[in-house]
Amino acid sequence: MKTKSLAFIFSAVVLLVVGLVIVSAGGGDETGPVGSLDENTVFGEATETDSALGGRIYIEGLGDFDFDPDAVKTVREDIFTPNHFSIFDILVHLDDSGRIDMDYSYEAAMNTNVIEAIDGEENWWYVAFYDGGWEETNNFRMDHYPYKDKMYIRLFQTDQLTLDSKYNAFREEIERREANGGRVIIPEVIIIGPDSNLRFSDVEVRPHDLRNDVFQPGVITAIDAIMTLGDGGKLAYDLQWQESVGSAEVVRSYWVSRIDKDVSYGGCGFVYEAGNWGMRGNHIHIPSDTRVINSPEYEQWFWICL
Repeated sequence: MKTKSLAFIFSAVVLLVVGLVIVSAGGGDETGPVGSLDENTVFGEATETDSALGGRIYIEGLGDFDFDPDAVKTVREDIFTPNHFSIFDILVHLDDSGRIDMDYSYEAAMNTNVIEAIDGEENWWYVAFYDGGWEETNNFRMDHYPYKDKMYIRLFQTDQLTLDSKYNAFREEIERREANGGRVIIPEVIIIGPDSNLRFSDVEVRPHDLRNDVFQPGVITAIDAIMTLGDGGKLAYDLQWQESVGSAEVVRSYWVSRIDKDVSYGGCGFVYEAGNWGMRGNHIHIPSDTRVINSPEYEQWFWICL
């Protein structure tokens, strides 16, 4: 049923883009503010889609489809602000314009839109990555994945068992959130760095609207877990805006550049993952300020050096 109304070469670069910050925002000063931002960046500064770049999505068996980002509207108006949209919204746009025939439905028990068929074929999933990235397994709702300029998107058919494992994880998240009265409470938040070994239980994450240019008020992202812990005095952190990093031109996100004494430098810093334990595809390269979370079983931040 249709519902209508979303050089090494780049590997080192993208890890930097998602979790590592080349320059520290705060110098690791323990006496500094609990949470602080790069003083040269406007908090929540809006960024517009550069429609001149155009967009492209590849659907296996059907081919490449170009689209105008300015023509795409989101079906998740509860998540995205005007002029921002998800990968799923691109497919809805192609369906609305008659370029594909997609059957889909919104499943409240999973808080996501599910593709039932494209041109009569079932069992679709996707891979996507931002400028400078590579293909990776993911367990992320397609209608939550923000579109950016110069990104790669590919849809492919998979088996029902694979989809069922993802959908079951989505259901568990919503069940957990409903059991907590609609609050996002993460059972485990783990932070491991050179001088950090922090573990927190039952963290109620509160929205900070850091990316109010992209998301509606109250939408919770992975970075909100760090900011919430900072609000409660559990840790100190710094954030820094990155417009671009190295050869990755389209970044446009805030990164966590310091947690307590651990300050990002060179090729060293924090990366993160979130989801259900035991699932592959929780560590995906979506910046933490644009990764919407529902109610994951855990969120973990860990230190790497490239």
